[in-house]
Amino acid sequence: MACALMLIAAAHGEVTAQRAEMPGALRRFVERPIVRGASVSFVAKRVKDGKTLYSYEGDRQLTPASVMKTVTTATALELLGEDFRFETTVEYDGELRPDGVLDGNLYIRGGGDPTLNSSESATPRDSVVDAWVEAVERAGIREITGAVVADARVFDTEGVSMKWLREDLGSSYGQGSYGLNIFDNRIALSLTSGAPGTTPRVTSVSPRVEGLTFRNYLRAATKDSAYAVGFPFASERALYGTLPARRSGLYLGSDLPDPPLFVARYVNERLRDRGIRIRKRPTSMRIEAEAGRETTRPRRPIITTRSRPLREIARRLCVVSHNLYADALLKTLGRRSESELSSFGRGAQVVRAHWAAQGLDADALWMYDGSGLAVTDKVTAAFLCDMLTYMATRSRASEAFRQALPIVGRDGTVRRMLRDTDLDGRARLKGGSMSRVLCYAGYVDDSDDVRYAVAVMVNNYTGKTLAMRQAIEDLLLELFE
Repeated sequence: MACALMLIAAAHGEVTAQRAEMPGALRRFVERPIVRGASVSFVAKRVKDGKTLYSYEGDRQLTPASVMKTVTTATALELLGEDFRFETTVEYDGELRPDGVLDGNLYIRGGGDPTLNSSESATPRDSVVDAWVEAVERAGIREITGAVVADARVFDTEGVSMKWLREDLGSSYGQGSYGLNIFDNRIALSLTSGAPGTTPRVTSVSPRVEGLTFRNYLRAATKDSAYAVGFPFASERALYGTLPARRSGLYLGSDLPDPPLFVARYVNERLRDRGIRIRKRPTSMRIEAEAGRETTRPRRPIITTRSRPLREIARRLCVVSHNLYADALLKTLGRRSESELSSFGRGAQVVRAHWAAQGLDADALWMYDGSGLAVTDKVTAAFLCDMLTYMATRSRASEAFRQALPIVGRDGTVRRMLRDTDLDGRARLKGGSMSRVLCYAGYVDDSDDVRYAVAVMVNNYTGKTLAMRQAIEDLLLELFE
């Protein structure tokens, strides 16, 4: 393995190989029919001394898909710290009278926490909202003359990136990231299908969203290709594609169109269930601002909910490739003061500035979200390996970052990769895929326990993803077993 990797060297430690100079493993890889004509970038660096052992088109900028999450995660651990926790506060304005009447509003002020009542949380589904309701009761509030108001102004209102594809908007994986999030900002539809050619029927929606309607263009057929489409803040979703015929208990995921408003409505409903009277309809600061009804009265806190530490969030983010977690972290990085709203763009500026300050080539990184869902995201394999090497050797969050990466053959989206091979359990790689894009980045330990930072990126390949993954597996096995 070492001989294969050390065939190429340069003063700077990085060269672009011509095919005649390639080790056999890499030559065989780029000459495979599925790779021929594709854009490929591959870099391997020895972590302990940062030496680039091999680079093929290492400076080529390619779309990384979810491998972009490694950049978001590393930067968040660096700048926020592995012990960072999101905070969400329930508070009120106005006067709380001795008779339990709150002459004012109750606010849910978000801090961008993407984990509130998340499916990835170890706590029961409604535990957070239950704690809020109980705290309101303990505060002695029995009636609210105003409304339950969601305040998500830690971020701007661009929950979904305008760089995302139209087909991603409204999907369960293309959920927006807001200053106030809940239930992963997802909804689940249960459906029952009939004979081929008929329209499957929506039997339930969870959670129920007031005013949300579905235009059902689904058809029963032989395969599941169903998806939902819709815009943020819109009260309609369109359902397209096919579902298997004559089946019950079918699932289709979509997104919450307006998570902050949903939180206000959800809390409002739970308070009413406990006998607390609320005179006005639930609303959000976005809606109030658009109507010219913003209030700046001082508020008093009732309860603050803190998330798990970032090191735990980072682990779930990378293992399940959670888009909401990644995008919320990017926006959190961009928040420079209490009075400013953060955004995708501000977060990306902070990321680029941080890595430039560490001596990395920030021009190799073009970032439009934290999740990698934007096809306009670009990065080089060289940048990824430089960042991976930095995180392993210079970062205070080195171990937290390494632990966040999925274990090949065991975890998340790479649980089937390299299984029952010599690299099973010896590599931690974050994968990323979308149409004709497949990338991996992380750490590989060889048989001598020497650790390497590795990034392999392939764009515009022809063929099936499974075949492309197998080609990458073969390459890694030949180089590192």
